[in-house]
Amino acid sequence: MSQKVNLSKFNNDWYSPGGNAITRILWFFVNAIFFQSFNPISSLKCSLLRLFGAKIGVGVVIKPYVNIKYPWRLEIGNHVWIGENVWIDNLADIKIGDNACISQGAMLLTGSHDYKKEAFDLMTGEITLEEGSWVGAKSVVCPNVTLKSHSILSVNSVATRDLEAYKIYQGNPAVEKRDRVIES
Repeated sequence: MSQKVNLSKFNNDWYSPGGNAITRILWFFVNAIFFQSFNPISSLKCSLLRLFGAKIGVGVVIKPYVNIKYPWRLEIGNHVWIGENVWIDNLADIKIGDNACISQGAMLLTGSHDYKKEAFDLMTGEITLEEGSWVGAKSVVCPNVTLKSHSILSVNSVATRDLEAYKIYQGNPAVEKRDRVIES
């Protein structure tokens, strides 16, 4: 007989999101009020993220209805665009380089579960979006993935492994389709 998943055995006592309980509760409400709403004021959102420990560069644009799990695990470079309905589920650190773009509805997921374990153990891994990379609309970046310099993850694609520099990837799982050539 095959083993079964038993979620009553789930235990992630080993995991610490950082911050203290009060900070996490305060962030929950700040995130709900100022980020997951129609608040078009990027400068206010950047200031709030900095207040909660995020490292944020200049010229960052954060559109309405963005959900950020833990700002103290977030680093954003200069002139980054984050589109509507983006979900930054950063149970582990996420680093976003200068001039990167995350289009509407994209998800950066640093957590998953070990489907081989009876208790469905939590697994986490960092995500890095290097300079000039672009996560297309409704795309997903999985844990332990780096989008290297100027790589593109096309619309509605899933990155389960690193994307090479100046390459365009598409599909689920995303596969290389062609070179990215940037004209002046």
